[in-house]
Amino acid sequence: MLRTSLPIAESFRPEYLTFYGLLPLALDDGRLKVAVSGTPCQDALDDLRQCYAAELELVPVPRAELDNAIQGAFAQPESMIELVRDLDSVVGPGAEESDAILTDVRSLVNEPPVVRFVNALIREAHAARASDIHLEAVSDGLRSRIRVDGVLGDLPPPPRALQAAIVSRIKLLAELDIAERRAPQDGRIRVRLDDRELDLRVATVPTVYGESLVLRLLDRGGRPVSLTELGMAPAALATFRQLASRPHGIVLATGPTGSGKSTSLYAALALRNAIEEKIITVEDPVEYHLPGITQVPVRVKAGVTFSAALRSILRQDPDVLMIGEMRDGETASIAVQAAMTGHLVFSTLHTNDALAAVIRLVDLGIEPYMIAATVEGIVAQRLVRRVCHACVERYRADPGTVALLAQRPIDRVTLSRGRGCGDCRGTGYRGRVGLFELFAFTDSVKEAVARGAGLDQLRPLAEEQGMRTLRQDGWHKVEAGLTTIDEVLRVAA
Repeated sequence: MLRTSLPIAESFRPEYLTFYGLLPLALDDGRLKVAVSGTPCQDALDDLRQCYAAELELVPVPRAELDNAIQGAFAQPESMIELVRDLDSVVGPGAEESDAILTDVRSLVNEPPVVRFVNALIREAHAARASDIHLEAVSDGLRSRIRVDGVLGDLPPPPRALQAAIVSRIKLLAELDIAERRAPQDGRIRVRLDDRELDLRVATVPTVYGESLVLRLLDRGGRPVSLTELGMAPAALATFRQLASRPHGIVLATGPTGSGKSTSLYAALALRNAIEEKIITVEDPVEYHLPGITQVPVRVKAGVTFSAALRSILRQDPDVLMIGEMRDGETASIAVQAAMTGHLVFSTLHTNDALAAVIRLVDLGIEPYMIAATVEGIVAQRLVRRVCHACVERYRADPGTVALLAQRPIDRVTLSRGRGCGDCRGTGYRGRVGLFELFAFTDSVKEAVARGAGLDQLRPLAEEQGMRTLRQDGWHKVEAGLTTIDEVLRVAA
């Protein structure tokens, strides 16, 4: 369904947009995506260009779909645009933040438009499959954005006068101190949308313009992704299955925050027999609830850290452990000892590639010979956006751009990209797929690691065993039409 994420300027009434057959969809990096039907009027396009101070990117759509989208943007009483107008009516158009409003913030948080705005913001983010909601205090008010498939996009901002009320409403729901604005706070909200239950992690931080918040959306009703859905190449998939089936040792997933590491480990856990084995996880937070598996959430305020929880669960007679993250040397040391005593340990590290994880373990105080004795394999990964299936098109790629990723000149190659449509919110992408770099510890690799080999010595060994790097895996997925060159270059250095 075609939808706009922008507040429509007052001068662009529904009759105007319907007559000229256009609708502004989203503003991204100085470019305004505009849905159009037929040949658009240049004067109307100039009006849009001037109003939003942006260059236009036209997205052709069927006339019926466009008319429905225009009608929905102005007619839906619970649309974000209408809610912003309701907020204006609470304090008056153009009202500025004042001492009186800040003093009365406790009563404003329960005003119907404020409540509806927060509820609609969460509902809008969930409908768009967003992972995060950002409410950022800026010089001219409160900027609202959502992260969809790893990329941030704007939503209509509330009036500046109610910035404190919006922030305080969310803090109230998260059971945070709404009077404390000088120190960061963390909390949680549990909400129900239709038949789904969401956990929202709320983090606040004070800035020069006021408090900014980030809400991480965790769908408690969602299901873990299976191993075959991750997007691993057949050879890497077969090797990873073998690693996940080992009786003992350590299997690591590495990459930056939000690269899908926990998702891969959940997929690996699904290969184990939860009936015959005792499987325990330590997570911050628990993202998916798995039947037959004991899951321990980290609660720092209660003294339940990764290392403290790990020491306790080793007395629970586990067969398989999953540690959400090796954050310190103590956690890494306990994990190594667990692997040495016959347990299979899954965990994550923050490194740029698979080989760097070996150096990171040494930095955490693990002796090289212990790494060689316990680590069975390391998978580095990134997430790239998938080309939208609803608006995919083939195009002749520029050889210079192809050479940036393929690392060789290719004169004639046809690749895939998305034109932008309602299904993908005009971005050309919908969903994500993983890029993987799997470094299995063969006997020669273990010998080199035990000797304290550096990256320059480990890299030739990885190439000899046929390890596909992140960029190489990315190029294969570009050739397969799953993603684009720009996406791979965005996440893989």
